[in-house]
Amino acid sequence: MKIFNGKKAAEKILSGLKGGSSYRLAIILVGSNLESKLYIKNKKKACKKIKVKVSCFSFKEEAEEDKIIKKIQALNKDKSVNGIIVQLPLPKKFNTSRIMDSIDCRKDVDGFHKTNRGLLKKGRPYFYPVLSLAILFVLEKGLKDIKGRRILALTNSDIFGDTLKDFFERKGFKIKYLIKKQEKFAKIKKECLKADAIITILGFPGFIKGHMIKEGAVLIDAGIKVMGVNKFKGDVDKKSVSGKAGFLTPVPGGIGPLTVAFLLKNLLHDSRH
Repeated sequence: MKIFNGKKAAEKILSGLKGGSSYRLAIILVGSNLESKLYIKNKKKACKKIKVKVSCFSFKEEAEEDKIIKKIQALNKDKSVNGIIVQLPLPKKFNTSRIMDSIDCRKDVDGFHKTNRGLLKKGRPYFYPVLSLAILFVLEKGLKDIKGRRILALTNSDIFGDTLKDFFERKGFKIKYLIKKQEKFAKIKKECLKADAIITILGFPGFIKGHMIKEGAVLIDAGIKVMGVNKFKGDVDKKSVSGKAGFLTPVPGGIGPLTVAFLLKNLLHDSRH
């Protein structure tokens, strides 16, 4: 089983980015999700490497939704801010789509705004979705001749599934996605066994086991769960799949660093700057 080195690939992308000191990224964090805090820590670290300024605005889970949106609207008007991201997932009480769509689509460097998702279908969004860019980058490393292959994504929400599906279809590839909480395990396992490549965005430790995949499957693990100090687990049970999978992105050090690199690439390629 080949293990993908996401850190090395990300470093290569970051090394080609220049002029960071005149750019500023604004990050909105809501609640105290440990995985979200880890993602933000890694983004700050990458920003420091290329001298991008970062401003993080934290809100408690009890915060009013309108207060968060008001802050985003202020950042939309702030000419010193080139990109705005809302760290997902948000606590359940919040309307994720409403908050995400309050970002100016021209500052939506994550690529999740409804306008960018709509423009994606036409092939001309302001920003391509960074998670989708990272996943395609890795798929092309792990799966030869992507066209005609069965690609399955397991997600927790439509916002990831729809964006990924639209992105891949625009690139000429077909992808099917299932929302885990809406499907019975038997159906998920049946679809996994047919898939040449499985993408997971769940945050469910060890969900994918060896008995659920076909021989030589490409596994792209975009889920992470903090299990303790410096201890993390992905959606794929590495030990269980090791004798059967052909390719795996590890957690940590796989998709995560690559996603951050594409985020900063989007930021520095801001056409308005």
